[in-house]
Amino acid sequence: MKPQLTLPLLKKSARDFVRDLGKRDIADLYGITDGKAVGTHVEHQFFKYLTARFAYQVGSSASGIDFPDLTVDLKVTSIRQPQSSCPYKSASQKVYGLGYHLLVFVYEKHDNSRKKTARLNFRHGLFIDLRHTADYQTTRGLLEILDREGNQDDVAAYLEERNLPLDDIGRTRLAQQILSERPAQGYLTVSNALQWRLQYGRAVEIAAKGGNEGIENLLAT
Repeated sequence: MKPQLTLPLLKKSARDFVRDLGKRDIADLYGITDGKAVGTHVEHQFFKYLTARFAYQVGSSASGIDFPDLTVDLKVTSIRQPQSSCPYKSASQKVYGLGYHLLVFVYEKHDNSRKKTARLNFRHGLFIDLRHTADYQTTRGLLEILDREGNQDDVAAYLEERNLPLDDIGRTRLAQQILSERPAQGYLTVSNALQWRLQYGRAVEIAAKGGNEGIENLLAT
């Protein structure tokens, strides 16, 4: 009987997986420039790796994330432009985070024209705590306002300035929540669109320096 996948086991497996995959020549990815295709390949290989070793709940379109029982979503992105997208649920995600942890594989792809194969050099393996998946600049500004004893009007004006997709009533409600429930510092750049666009540049920089309370560099150990 397979052991149940836990958060510590997921992190260790992620580290072991990318180190192993980074040593392989991958014919299927030779000449492929589509980041989505590379990401899909890596994701499928990782799920296959985990399924052979552990029991875990598989994500679905209903759950919206890859590991619903662990509250974790997997993202695979290129070091050239470390970003991805995720479903938009509410404007408050930009302040309080996405509501789940992020496991992010950041790769650099190299093609070998002689062998007609590709290799993926995984530069970073990030684990971003759900409390810190909000937008960096938005949360930084809000925390500064709170530290200066700003009131509801100050917070609401800042939310409008930051272009959060809210009407007046929604802005007022979120401002009231922020005053009573201080947000944590986020480390993503979250851009408004039909979906959130998540950019990981700052998280990568923090991980390269050893990480912090919200970002764990899985390849550092």
